[in-house]
Amino acid sequence: MTKLAKSASNYSQLGTFAPVWDVFKTSTEKLANCHLDLVRKLQELIKEVQKYGEEQVKSHKKTKEEVAGTLEAVQTIQSITQALQKSKENYNAKCVEQERLKKEGATQREIEKAAVKSKKATDTYKLYVEKYALAKADFEQKMTETAQKFQDIEQTHLIHIKEIIGSLSNAIKEIHLQIGQVHEEFINNMTNTTVESLIQKFAESKGTGKER
Repeated sequence: MTKLAKSASNYSQLGTFAPVWDVFKTSTEKLANCHLDLVRKLQELIKEVQKYGEEQVKSHKKTKEEVAGTLEAVQTIQSITQALQKSKENYNAKCVEQERLKKEGATQREIEKAAVKSKKATDTYKLYVEKYALAKADFEQKMTETAQKFQDIEQTHLIHIKEIIGSLSNAIKEIHLQIGQVHEEFINNMTNTTVESLIQKFAESKGTGKER
């Protein structure tokens, strides 16, 4: 557009047609400025997006550190769940073994020995039930906090992205309005520039056509 405007300015010596070229030159200069303004705004938005991207990298790193406790809670409850299941199976096996020995009339010593093993398995099972309850409460609390944190981060992210898109949309809309105004102004100027007015202006500029 800028090159076109400069090109139009090189045709100033066109006789009666010179005013038309002046109108064309003015319009192309205005259009060029509109496009340059859009480019400038787009460049500003690009810089803003790049800056936001850098901030997101830092934010993700910080968030990862903040939710490290949640990952530990997940690993802990997984480990305790496995141990709880094994202790439950061992408890059931020892209880069944003790009852079997009683029914089969085993010696008192064998029954007492089985009872000790059953008692130990029961205590271990109870211990893991308690550990699981604590781990579950900690897991649920941290997961709730982390889920809320992620939701807040995502909401903030979406709001900012929408603002950027909104800025882009407004910039394009504004430039289109300006271009529309330039176009309307050009049409009006061309409509008002009649052949008679061109001839009259040329005659006046040359000092001809006046009464003697």
